[in-house]
Amino acid sequence: MDILIMVGQLILGLTILVGLHELGHMLTAKWFGMRVEKYAIGFPPKVFSKKFGETEYMLGLIPLGGFVKISGMVDESMDTEALKEEPKPWEFRAKPAWQRLIVMMGGIIVNVITGIVIFIALTYTYGEQYIPAKEVKYGIVANELGQEIGFQTGDKVVAVNGKELERFEDIRSMDALLGSNSYYTVERNGQLVDLKVPVDLMDKLADNKSQVFFVEPRMPFKVGQVVKGSAASKAGLQEGDFITMINGESVKFFHEFQEALKANAGKAITMTVERNDKLVKLKAEVSEDGTIGFQAVPLLQTATREYSLAEAIPMGTDQAFSVITANLKGFGKIFRGEVSASKSLSGPIGIAQIFGDTFNWYKFWSITGMLSMVLAFMNFLPIPALDGGHVVFLTYEMISGRKPSDNFLENAQKVGMVLLLGLMAFAIFNDVFKIIF
Repeated sequence: MDILIMVGQLILGLTILVGLHELGHMLTAKWFGMRVEKYAIGFPPKVFSKKFGETEYMLGLIPLGGFVKISGMVDESMDTEALKEEPKPWEFRAKPAWQRLIVMMGGIIVNVITGIVIFIALTYTYGEQYIPAKEVKYGIVANELGQEIGFQTGDKVVAVNGKELERFEDIRSMDALLGSNSYYTVERNGQLVDLKVPVDLMDKLADNKSQVFFVEPRMPFKVGQVVKGSAASKAGLQEGDFITMINGESVKFFHEFQEALKANAGKAITMTVERNDKLVKLKAEVSEDGTIGFQAVPLLQTATREYSLAEAIPMGTDQAFSVITANLKGFGKIFRGEVSASKSLSGPIGIAQIFGDTFNWYKFWSITGMLSMVLAFMNFLPIPALDGGHVVFLTYEMISGRKPSDNFLENAQKVGMVLLLGLMAFAIFNDVFKIIF
């Protein structure tokens, strides 16, 4: 069931984004009087098709892309027979270069608009929930990766790249993770200490998926919902209880409680619980995976900033374009050899894992908005067979006044298809490799 939820979200997200991307190409082509032979979401084999007017609308079984077949255009269909004849007025090749350029940019533009609209809607609807840095008064918990960077449990993070930290979440901002010469400033034993961010931090995060958040706030907690039939329920733990000790050892913070349970996995423990200003001792059996079955409620105060529509528009737009900025920085690190391409790139399996095995509308639309901007960015790359490749050739034609030959465009398309198929195969193999190893 978990896999079905992941796959379902992936297919829904890609269907929306690919459908809108190809719609951008189709509408601009029809606007300039070009004949659109086919509009397809997904690749063959065909699941459904219906012809309206001159255009066949198709749904393919393989939901990893889509295409629009425009008459007189060298594209991934490699249908070049019609190109041997004189251009017809309704063909792509018969139109001025500026019109063809707009058609090729249509999908990218629609994806950018889609990403911006999604982030504006999310900002306006949900606002911005965060932990104010001043609320993390007990400092942070540094896991193994955090300690490798130089953090120590109890540190208080006061600045990122010299800028005062206002929201705790900004510790994981793209500026910090992907910037050049990034560093954190922490307060430790009354002194300020700078911690340089390793250039290969993204690789280390990819290697340690369980430690994506390399530091967390030291979190006081209380007992939330207790799972019926669990060890916590059988022990008599109640919602609203405060667990203060495990086997006589203090557990003021949630990470201390988790560590105590892991140390006693598969064993019985004695918990000291504060309930209605009284101390109660309970005995519970810890499972082999170090849990007893209740939801912890963090006791750090979060803040929510609400935005009017006028405020949400620039904020959402900035969030959308920050995705492209992050991609540019990420590619820069790959080209400089600071991070590994195999650890940074994900295919459909990796994207499905990002969606996760539970469905949440906010998370779904956040990821879909991010993917819309990524799709726009990737399609703008100057690779033949991608929109960006066509844009390069059309820009050359507009500047030089000379159109590349159909034979050159056909061969470039073949090279581009080989590159794209190779990249797709690499991404899928890479996803499988990361799952297995």
